[in-house]
Amino acid sequence: MTRYVIDSYAWIEYLEGSKEGARVRDLLQPPAEAYTPTPVVAEVTSKTARRGRDASVAWLALRGSSIIVPLDGETARAAGALHAQYRRKVSDFAMTDAVVLTLARKLDAKIVTADPHFRGMRGVEFLG
Repeated sequence: MTRYVIDSYAWIEYLEGSKEGARVRDLLQPPAEAYTPTPVVAEVTSKTARRGRDASVAWLALRGSSIIVPLDGETARAAGALHAQYRRKVSDFAMTDAVVLTLARKLDAKIVTADPHFRGMRGVEFLG
């Protein structure tokens, strides 16, 4: 069974029904396991609301299609250290990106994204 950590970019594409979103939908099919860290939930909620859409619909989609993973202290600490390391090389590497990467490593999962920060990394299912 393949495990995936779905990032904000992938969820937005999924919710918009784009070509990349259709690929996300296909990856979410059983027996795959999908995980969404809570900072991604916050980003998707914000982006959806800023676009004038009903954020509760996004929440139901994320909750219904993935396991929501609360950010625990150890993952937060590891993500903070990873964020500091990556920011030395990439000035706009986001904290949420670090959380996604940390969780994927913890779960031995692939990251589903089209975020250019993840291009070329191992263990990434790159959309587009």
